[in-house]
Amino acid sequence: MVDSFEEAAKVFKRIGHISMSDSSIWRRLERWGEGFKVLEAEQRRQATALPRQDGRSETRTSQPGGRMGVSVDGSKIHIREEGWKELKVGCVFDIETRPTWDEEGKEWIDLAHAIHTSYVGYLGGPEELGQMVWTDAQQRGWEQATDTQVVGDGAVWIWNLAAEHFYDSKQTVDWYHATEHLFTAAQLLYGEDTAQVQRWYKGAQTALFQGHADQIAAKLTQAAECQPKVAEALLTEAGYFGKNKRRMQYLEIREEGYLLGSGMVESGGKQFKARFCGSGMRWSRPGAERLIPVRAAILSDRFDQTWHMVYNSPQN
Repeated sequence: MVDSFEEAAKVFKRIGHISMSDSSIWRRLERWGEGFKVLEAEQRRQATALPRQDGRSETRTSQPGGRMGVSVDGSKIHIREEGWKELKVGCVFDIETRPTWDEEGKEWIDLAHAIHTSYVGYLGGPEELGQMVWTDAQQRGWEQATDTQVVGDGAVWIWNLAAEHFYDSKQTVDWYHATEHLFTAAQLLYGEDTAQVQRWYKGAQTALFQGHADQIAAKLTQAAECQPKVAEALLTEAGYFGKNKRRMQYLEIREEGYLLGSGMVESGGKQFKARFCGSGMRWSRPGAERLIPVRAAILSDRFDQTWHMVYNSPQN
């Protein structure tokens, strides 16, 4: 996988002995990317249309009867004449339980892992992204999965998206984002006192994992009454834990074989960003929108399949 048109030109020259300028590659990508966009739109249309009489999806990559999940996140890319804009990324995956070494407990435990990941990206609001994620999930056999999960960082727009498209899925706030909020709260409470910050953070982390987000919210609310200088920030953190308490039953979530983290979509977001946020990169909106579906197909390991569907070229 290459991260610039200049690198692609070098690969063509070195491996294929084809001399092609980076501008020529870009012009071709404009045409190819437009075809990928058209295919995405048609797939969304089919996904939101009336169900097929036989009840089957057009394509399927997941095993019937398995457990599946989705996760969404946001990244930033620079658009000319607009500035930094959010590129929203969605990930669909299968969930598989595997023996995993627990470094803290020094033992092997069964943990859920995301496998067979696929990605979509959209430069804009969450509504369109939700349709794209739902389309990908449906094509992969979401409706035939035994159990499903939505993992997010706690942002309201993610749960709104989940309510519209994945309303019966188990919702989970990513553990690592939740602990980041805990650490922020600890710093608000104890400022520069590193020892106190760490002591409170460790204790709250244990309580959070055991499913006591409501208790943490109550303590932060109470602390806000005594610390007026940071009261607003403490109440914000209290609200984060209070509103998401049912999504933070981590011990129960782990024991039931669900994921605790959203690393799969964050990894995808970083790989999108690596392509769009290189040194000095500035994109026109049409240019970025043509490249996003191509990048998604590459990250999802289905570029060849998508190319075949768009251009009817024979698969090797």
